[in-house]
Amino acid sequence: MIERPKSFDEFLGQEQVKRLLKVAVESAKKRGEPLDHVLFYGPPGTGKTTLSHIIANEMGAEIKVVAAPTIERKGDLLGLLMSLNEGDVLFIDEIHRLNRAVEETLYSAMEDFKVDVVTGSSRATAVTIELPPFTLIGATTRLNLLTPPLRSRFGLVCRLELYSVPELIKVAEAVSRKLELKIDEEGLELLARCGRGTPRILIQILKRVRDYAVVHGWETVDREKAERVLKELGIDSYGLDRLDRKILETIAEKFKGGPVGLNTLATVLKEDVETIENVHEPYLIEMGFLVRTPRGRKITERGLEAIGKPSQPLLL
Repeated sequence: MIERPKSFDEFLGQEQVKRLLKVAVESAKKRGEPLDHVLFYGPPGTGKTTLSHIIANEMGAEIKVVAAPTIERKGDLLGLLMSLNEGDVLFIDEIHRLNRAVEETLYSAMEDFKVDVVTGSSRATAVTIELPPFTLIGATTRLNLLTPPLRSRFGLVCRLELYSVPELIKVAEAVSRKLELKIDEEGLELLARCGRGTPRILIQILKRVRDYAVVHGWETVDREKAERVLKELGIDSYGLDRLDRKILETIAEKFKGGPVGLNTLATVLKEDVETIENVHEPYLIEMGFLVRTPRGRKITERGLEAIGKPSQPLLL
């Protein structure tokens, strides 16, 4: 298991976000107050969870991690909040999936560090529970699904971007050292280009490269060996996996290049809408293989080239 970076300096990439967070953390420490609530949004695997742990570590605080779908009732949230000590960090992943009643309970907890609880059945009584000041960090891939009242209660809203190839090369160098894996420059660049702009995916690929290196006794992984592993993983030179290519091929062949609605596309592919929209589309759009239009998804000429299809007139 590869250890997460413990400080902003160890964390590679997302420089603008790191600069903002460093100042905010330093200011909070000098004032002796908890950090403002933070909202991270952006593609999966770009560092939202890791940065949350770094914030807690830099603040000298404990962090509790929970996925929003597991907080089913107000009582679940109340139990979490009451378990916090002053200055602690509560990290809620997939915060856009919070139950609405639970979300409304968060409002007063975030603003005033207190919650009102109704006790009794026949003679209901409202009891106010004071909470220690804490920092809530929310993470989401779907900022548009957060309600305005919840979004407005975050003092820091940070967008995490897909990584550039040079940034991923640095990540690959650092991770390969931890894995005791020797990769030459051409091999590193190829693997970085196939990381889909996402450190998490790149790390998964590097672990599989290590497996092959250990089994086959490779002292150094060059471009040829890296290509061999990528082929076994079903990843092409553009970094596209099987489902990426299937998405592009389906739009090109079944829908004559598009446009096609997302729900229709998901039905034809027999895949989950959120998987296509959150996991695959960001990279396909970033690479210029796919575009979103008011009428649906369209494949571009570059996308046709990536799947070996001749350029064709696309429907407007």
